[in-house]
Amino acid sequence: MADTFPDRTQKRHSAAGIAIFCGLMVTLTGALIALGIWQVERLAWKRDLIARVDARVHAEPVGAPAQAEWGKVNRADDEYRRVTVKGTLDNGRETLVYASTTLGPGYWVVTPLRRTDDTVVLVNRGFVPTDRRDPSTRIDGQVSTPVVVTGLLRIAEPKGTLLRSNDPANDRWYSRDVAAIADRRGIDGVAPYFIDADATPNPGGLPVGGLTQVAFPNNHLVYAITWFALALMPAGLLVFVLRGERRARKA
Repeated sequence: MADTFPDRTQKRHSAAGIAIFCGLMVTLTGALIALGIWQVERLAWKRDLIARVDARVHAEPVGAPAQAEWGKVNRADDEYRRVTVKGTLDNGRETLVYASTTLGPGYWVVTPLRRTDDTVVLVNRGFVPTDRRDPSTRIDGQVSTPVVVTGLLRIAEPKGTLLRSNDPANDRWYSRDVAAIADRRGIDGVAPYFIDADATPNPGGLPVGGLTQVAFPNNHLVYAITWFALALMPAGLLVFVLRGERRARKA
């Protein structure tokens, strides 16, 4: 009789351990499936985003948002929209923003463009190589007469990049931070967006516009398949253990 008590205790411990194990496996499987479903939802969202942006990029240009519309401008509805803006370039207040492009390393030339209503839009006129950063080396491109710029509306890029922060005090820029650039150049009435000029040639060939990269990584299908495949592992282990337990009880 004395030997039966340890057996009952051991069985209770074994049952409790199996229950805990099963709970963990079910929870893990559910979590991995949830991650897979989330990636499927992200896939649908990304495909919709790509379709909307592609439609904007190839649409006929419209006028850049006026001051009364600035409060409504947002990334989801407006970024990469083709727009036109007319005004006079303030070449003396251009800002050079470090860039790495298909043409090599150099700088974006970001120039204030003053419209007839006295508001200002920052225009990324395009790329210049490092040895042409000095405006005196590209005099022909320093247009002083009124211009019409067509390009893609972009939302401001505050603070800098993941690797490097803007340094306004030393006039070192790694992203097109509209508010910071306007403050550094002493410009009021600046639109909360900037425009990437298209490939229309500038006098003298510089800056070179039309280099905007419109690309969105879309790996969500791969991620979804990965999560669902990982979910099979704890599910399969759970089935294996339960089958083994069932066979042990029948023995």
